[in-house]
Amino acid sequence: MGLNDVDDSREGITRYLSRNPTSCFVATDEGRIVGVILSGHDGRRGYIGHTAVATSARRRGIGTALVDAALEALRMEGISKVVLVVFDRNETGNRFWEHRGFTRRTDLVLSEQGARRAEKVRHIT
Repeated sequence: MGLNDVDDSREGITRYLSRNPTSCFVATDEGRIVGVILSGHDGRRGYIGHTAVATSARRRGIGTALVDAALEALRMEGISKVVLVVFDRNETGNRFWEHRGFTRRTDLVLSEQGARRAEKVRHIT
């Protein structure tokens, strides 16, 4: 899973959870966190940002239960299409998503840019 110091910091995750309070879930086992899914939407399309299950807790249906909960929460908010990004080298993750009905898209290019601090604009008259 790819993490960064800004979006995936405590503050970044707190912001994400505040914006998406009904579609993010945690799985626990005997008081320990063993899985998590962060999902949200922009009003028309859903996004799964991060999903993780502890290696020791895999193959017990936890990942599937998290995905099902997130998809149902997004459906309840009127979202019918959900996308996600998985590293190409993450063979386990890609197999997991394909088994859950997600289709790999080869016709798209993912591009990104970090948000930059806006500079003050001077009005020229």
